[in-house]
Amino acid sequence: MNFHDAPSADGVWHHCHLLPDADPDHAIRDGAMVVEHGRIAWLGALTDLPDSYRHLDRHNAGGAWITAGLVDCHTHLVYGGQRADEFAMRLAGAGYEAIARAGGGIVSTVRATREADEAMLFAQAAVRLEALLAEGVTAIEIKSGYGLSLEAERKQLRVARQLGEAYGVTVHTTFLGAHALPPEYAGRADDYIDLVCHTMLPALAEEKLVDAVDAFCEGIGFSPDQTARVFEAAARHGLPVKLHAEQLSNLGGAALAARHKALSADHLEHLDEAGVMAMAEAGTVAVLLPGAYYFLRDTHLPPLALLRRHGVPIAISTDHNPGTSPTTSLLLMMNMACTLFRMTVPEVLAGVTTHAARALGAADRHGRLAVGRVADFALWRVASPAELAYWFGRNPCAGVVRQGKVFR
Repeated sequence: MNFHDAPSADGVWHHCHLLPDADPDHAIRDGAMVVEHGRIAWLGALTDLPDSYRHLDRHNAGGAWITAGLVDCHTHLVYGGQRADEFAMRLAGAGYEAIARAGGGIVSTVRATREADEAMLFAQAAVRLEALLAEGVTAIEIKSGYGLSLEAERKQLRVARQLGEAYGVTVHTTFLGAHALPPEYAGRADDYIDLVCHTMLPALAEEKLVDAVDAFCEGIGFSPDQTARVFEAAARHGLPVKLHAEQLSNLGGAALAARHKALSADHLEHLDEAGVMAMAEAGTVAVLLPGAYYFLRDTHLPPLALLRRHGVPIAISTDHNPGTSPTTSLLLMMNMACTLFRMTVPEVLAGVTTHAARALGAADRHGRLAVGRVADFALWRVASPAELAYWFGRNPCAGVVRQGKVFR
């Protein structure tokens, strides 16, 4: 359904149970919610519905639970091609070098992204986005990082903006030019970082294509010093930062991110207590990505006990990308966060709503049902919100309201 043709959500939503945030103690059974002019005007028990709203159109939710729309706060959704053949090669015993010689790895995605035009990138990403939207996602982050040239990074970010406009979903764009070293800069990482900081980022920021800036701080990515240069460039343009950190080793990336007041540090399997404490002090969100952990068959768990002890907010995301997390199900990530990382149901519910919104710098707009906010919410045909993390391979989403419009 075209976003602009979708019916309005204005009116009284009733015959429902409300979960305004992730706290089960805040649930409102037999509730009602009023939407006016695309925004939430009131919510509470149906018996308390003010007389001034009783004349409005009614939307019967059929006994569904209603939560805030889900937030997928870390994705690489726009890219060319796929890497299923590479996956098959790995399973058959091929190593990294053999796959690279066969044209695989990130270089293959960079090549496919550079060769695709915007229409092709949009068509491929739309299929992935539609799967996420069908599971109640109403806000999503989309990174660049598979172009690694100004022209190709611009294409990715332009397509991300176009997806938001076409589907009526809130898209937060992140410039990830410092994702990997492009082939033409082999052996010249510092020169490439110069290009990112002094050419690519200024141009893309000027074109209003960038909401945040990210980097991959890792032995196979970029050093802490190179990452700091990217963060300093972001600051010159007034842009917040986030970081791929401590996925494969501990280079102190999370602490570096915290020093730059990063919105989030993501992956974090090798995070230590010093990094956790720095994140806690800075208010930096920990974004955990169980899909990549699973797909790479990792065994080094992120430090949940330390994150809990120091009160670091924890978000969960798909990390959708062609190489290490080709999933289009945020609900599955909730289940994996519970089963693989031993997170609780309230933790994962917060992880895809309130904390995920905070990881995008959008806690005032997404992640909770609250008066005055744009009507972004999902209806679930479940007996308990715990079912959102319980089922896998099943989608209990009965409907979604995005930006005040109804989608079934």
